[in-house]
Amino acid sequence: MADNKQNQPNSGGDKGRGQSGAGAGAAGGAAQGASQAAAGVADKARQGASQAADQARGVASQAADQARGLADQARSVAAQAGQHAETAMHSVASGMQALSGTVREHVPGGAGATAAAALEQGGRYLQDEGFQGMADDLSRVVRQNPLPAVLVSIGIGFVLAQILTPRS
Repeated sequence: MADNKQNQPNSGGDKGRGQSGAGAGAAGGAAQGASQAAAGVADKARQGASQAADQARGVASQAADQARGLADQARSVAAQAGQHAETAMHSVASGMQALSGTVREHVPGGAGATAAAALEQGGRYLQDEGFQGMADDLSRVVRQNPLPAVLVSIGIGFVLAQILTPRS
């Protein structure tokens, strides 16, 4: 009987060990395949993110270019408006100086001469200083006299409100 046991093939033990080895090999292959698939998905995700970042950079660059173009146009329009204002300022100054001559001719006495001198001086000031000089002078006066400047501003606002408010 002892011989029978030794000669009989092992019906369960070795077979189980062989199957578990094959199962481990299959599991290892599946794990490796899953790892490769995950790496592939990760690479595709990186590529997609890189492409999205490139597109975002391109859109941002286009937006920046358009903003620069708009800023350049705004500067150009502002410069043209400034030139037109300076031209108008010089025109007003010339008109004031011409008016001073007319006042001097047609208004007799000291009042006419005083008014003519004031018009002429104002015209020269506008021609010499322009808008920038006027703005500099105004800011200097406001800094030196803040309370009167505030009171004058309130008065001007009140007068404008009275003029612009519709009457019922």
